[in-house]
Amino acid sequence: MNGRLQDRLAVITGASRGIGRAVALGMAAEGAHVILVARTVGGLEEVDDEISKIGGKATLVPLDITDYDGIDRLGATIFERWGKLDILIGNAGTLGILSPVSHLAPKEWDKVVSTNITANWRMIRSFEPLLKRSDAGRAIFVTSGAAHKHKPYWGGYAMSKAALEAIVKTWAAECENTGIRANLISPGPTRTAMRKQAMPGEDPTSLTKPADLVPLFIELAMPSYTKNGEVVEFQRVKA
Repeated sequence: MNGRLQDRLAVITGASRGIGRAVALGMAAEGAHVILVARTVGGLEEVDDEISKIGGKATLVPLDITDYDGIDRLGATIFERWGKLDILIGNAGTLGILSPVSHLAPKEWDKVVSTNITANWRMIRSFEPLLKRSDAGRAIFVTSGAAHKHKPYWGGYAMSKAALEAIVKTWAAECENTGIRANLISPGPTRTAMRKQAMPGEDPTSLTKPADLVPLFIELAMPSYTKNGEVVEFQRVKA
C-alpha cells in the first residue's frame, strides 16, 4: 500500500466511532500506521478489522483520555517503539449536559473540562517532544462552532471548545519556529452520536457524514500543509 501518508505514525483519539473512526480508516488507507485510542475494546477491534481488510496497520490502545498518567505512558511507549510521532488527532470529546450555566452540576462541569480541555493539554505536553522528532509534526484538534455562538444551554460545551482553541492557537504560536504545525477543524453539524444526543429529533440525512471530513483531515496532516494556528471550517457541498 502506497499513499499520501505512507509510513507516517498517527495517534487518533476517540477512534472507535464517528469522526475518529472515519479518520482512522482514511489515514490507514493512505498508508499511515494509526494508533487508535478509545475506551471501548470492542469498538477498537471492529475498526482494526476494517483496517486489516484494506491492508492497513493499526495499534490499539484502550484508554480513557482522562487517565492522564495513561497518556504519559502512551507517549513513553511511542518513544520506545518508534522514536517519534508524525500526526496527532485530538478528536475525543464529550457534550456534557445541556443546561443553564447556573444549573450545571460541578461534576458535569469537571467532566467537560477534564475531557475536552485538560486531556488535550496533557497530550500536547506528552507528545510535543515526539512531534518535534518528526520531519513534519502535524497536530489537529476538533473544535465546534458552538465556541463562538453562545447559544443558551450550551455554556459548558461552548466554554470547553473556546478554551481548546485558545490553547491550541497559543501552542501553535510557540511552535512557529519548529517543524510542528497545530490547527483545529470545525466540522459543523455531523452525523455522530454526540450530535444525536444534542439534537435527538434531527434528520440525520441532513448532516455531514464523518467520512466526508476525511479529506480535510488528511490535507492538514500532510507535511506539505504549512498553515499554523488556524480554525479550518469544513465546507459542505450541497446537493
